Amino acid sequence: MGLRREGSEEIALARDLARSFLTDVQAVHGLPVSARAMGMVQLVVSEMVTNSRKYAPGPCLLSLEVNEGAVEVSVWDSSTTLPLILAPDPGRVGQHGLEIVMALCQSFAVHREPVGKRITAAIELADDPGGDPAGRQPS
Repeated sequence: MGLRREGSEEIALARDLARSFLTDVQAVHGLPVSARAMGMVQLVVSEMVTNSRKYAPGPCLLSLEVNEGAVEVSVWDSSTTLPLILAPDPGRVGQHGLEIVMALCQSFAVHREPVGKRITAAIELADDPGGDPAGRQPS
């Protein structure tokens, strides 16, 4: 999906796309999607698209794919500058987007592309049967 609308409308469209995608994954394909995963995916999509629109010129592309019980959220943009992942700092105002994404995802990767870069985060679709929520477990 190419996102070309401006500002918050574009980000809301990306969240709506993620919600619709996960609803279809559950209804059409019968894969479990926990309420927690639904919210986490929408938040990750929002943060990743916001960063792309804020720091990269030109369009961004959002793709969502289910792979082995997780949804892979990928955002491509035209900037060759790799994201700076800052250490957690509760006193810092702003710039917590990737910190949030890193806390919610099972995996996170940044890849340079022939033009720009692609950032991919994977979020488990179902909570653990033992009751643990989907997301990164504390180390």
